[in-house]
Amino acid sequence: MELPQPLSRLVDATLEATVVASYTDVGITVRRHLSGWEDLEAIDATGRVVLITGATSGLGLETARQLARMGASVRLVGRDPAKTTAARADVESAAPGADVATYLADLANLTDVRRLVTEVLERESRLDVLVHNAGALIQERRESPDGHEVTFATMVLGPFALTEGLRPLLERTGGARVVTVSSGGMYTQRLVIDDLESQQGYRGSVAYARAKRAQVVLTELWAERDEGRGITFHAMHPGWAATPGVHDALPKFEKLLGSRLRSPAEGADTIVWLAVADEPTRSSGRFWLDRRPRGTHRVPATRESPEDRTRLWDLVTSVTEAGT
Repeated sequence: MELPQPLSRLVDATLEATVVASYTDVGITVRRHLSGWEDLEAIDATGRVVLITGATSGLGLETARQLARMGASVRLVGRDPAKTTAARADVESAAPGADVATYLADLANLTDVRRLVTEVLERESRLDVLVHNAGALIQERRESPDGHEVTFATMVLGPFALTEGLRPLLERTGGARVVTVSSGGMYTQRLVIDDLESQQGYRGSVAYARAKRAQVVLTELWAERDEGRGITFHAMHPGWAATPGVHDALPKFEKLLGSRLRSPAEGADTIVWLAVADEPTRSSGRFWLDRRPRGTHRVPATRESPEDRTRLWDLVTSVTEAGT
């Protein structure tokens, strides 16, 4: 039953205010039934090429399955050869006859990212959608081969270098989209420009949330700086979904919510929608949950200054261009 828009917005806002109901399966179930969601399976994505990082499990793999069933040519990026091969077989089984190919790269390794860019530019004649999904919450501070904190490297430096490297192909394709899978955890943290790599004390959940905050800010900045170039940038929050990442990193959280966690398909819904639906092309630089744009701050303490935003862009640009 689709509600009138004013009532639908009221129900949505009420859910959003509860946080728990909004982010679990309750939120997406209510919104789907009351807001008249477009049927994604009715969209024909034939001819579109989609590159997905972190595609060997969880939301990345589910996104690949759904897009392949819709006819898209799916390109899976993974770190582990065996897992990446298995993911390809999984997608081909879910969508018989689908055009599926793989790339190997560790997004935390800038050398790998540069090689990935070169391979994609050589192998692909177009790129309609780039989905940044790679990431993990780790409990102990580690450094990448380039000497950067792994969480920051995987979710901020690597995606930035990949996007900038693939920009010529995205622009040439026309109407391309870049979708970043962020997290509601970013609401709890602000940008700490002087400690982006958690050198002044490390907590896995904090490093993760700060990296997700940086992703959202960079999405907004990309949209501002790329206006008129034909690329749409969006970030999204998938809600709390039952994925291998949650199982491994947050077992107590998983046990607490139990069956109320969203399924991978529910978590991937807005990723897929942002990749293929018409509505997301009418704006850029927004943050989405359940197919609706959301604010990026819940409390004033997490707001960054214009200077912080500029410093983040300049720092990430400098590091990725230098490759160190």
